[in-house]
Amino acid sequence: MDEKSNVTLFIDEEQQPIGTFAAPIAFDLDTKKMTDGRHVLKVVSKDHRGKEGIKLINFTVRNGPAISIEGLKNEQVVDGVVPLMINAYGKGDQKTFMLHGSETPRSMPFWIVVLLIMFVAWAIYFHITSGSIQLTK
Repeated sequence: MDEKSNVTLFIDEEQQPIGTFAAPIAFDLDTKKMTDGRHVLKVVSKDHRGKEGIKLINFTVRNGPAISIEGLKNEQVVDGVVPLMINAYGKGDQKTFMLHGSETPRSMPFWIVVLLIMFVAWAIYFHITSGSIQLTK
């Protein structure tokens, strides 16, 4: 009597399974054939007695080019002219890395500018006050 469990894999709400395998299995899920967005991997297992277990795994596929937008956030309320910076780039594949276009330029955050001005002001103050001190013997 075979005491191994069988595992059946489904993607999203598909009625046709990817396949049925004897456990344990090693499986390569090819996401290149899937649309970008949210998906569910449904794993259905049956043991030798016919008892069934189900596990759902949510995951997100992003094979297409990455899109970065600066200047507008999701659900943000805006009016007037809104300057946007939009960048889209592909990541290549898992064997090579595309350097060109893979970095998104961003503007400097306001708090860094304030910190830099405060540091420069302190440095000027320190230079002026330390130059006026004279050492006596």
